Amino acid sequence: MTGTGDDGTADHRFRVVPAAYLLLRREGQVLLQLRQGTGFMDGYWAAGAAGHVEPGESAVAAAVREAAEELGVTVAPEDVVPLTAQHRGVPGGPALEQRVDFFFAADRWTGELQVREPARTADLRWFPLVALPEPVVPHELPVLRGLHDGVLPAVMTFGFGP
Repeated sequence: MTGTGDDGTADHRFRVVPAAYLLLRREGQVLLQLRQGTGFMDGYWAAGAAGHVEPGESAVAAAVREAAEELGVTVAPEDVVPLTAQHRGVPGGPALEQRVDFFFAADRWTGELQVREPARTADLRWFPLVALPEPVVPHELPVLRGLHDGVLPAVMTFGFGP
């Protein structure tokens, strides 16, 4: 058994990498960060806080942790509102690109928003949902549009074709 709690018995099964995204909202606006130095979608606007779910951690706990690590704010788990889950991937692509993303929103937090990872965040700004910046990370854009429209399915897919 490895240290991650994976005993290896499911090596033959399809696996996905889980991630949690937290969209902080206020008065029709959403907080976005401009990615840099990550090697993934640098130069694109993205959720204010996001990251991989760690072994033994729930998606909600990951969203709360990422808000603290990346933005310096405390979000209570009961203030984390589920928006949608997104299964995305590149069929036949590398395992790292087979993902399930849990998108959450929060309208309340404590502490002052700040860039806590300046090597990975070039900018942090509020944008009206009706006037998002360009470019936005492609798989996050449908979630932001759905948030604006007030229509988000419980589960959505991205990258699998029609």
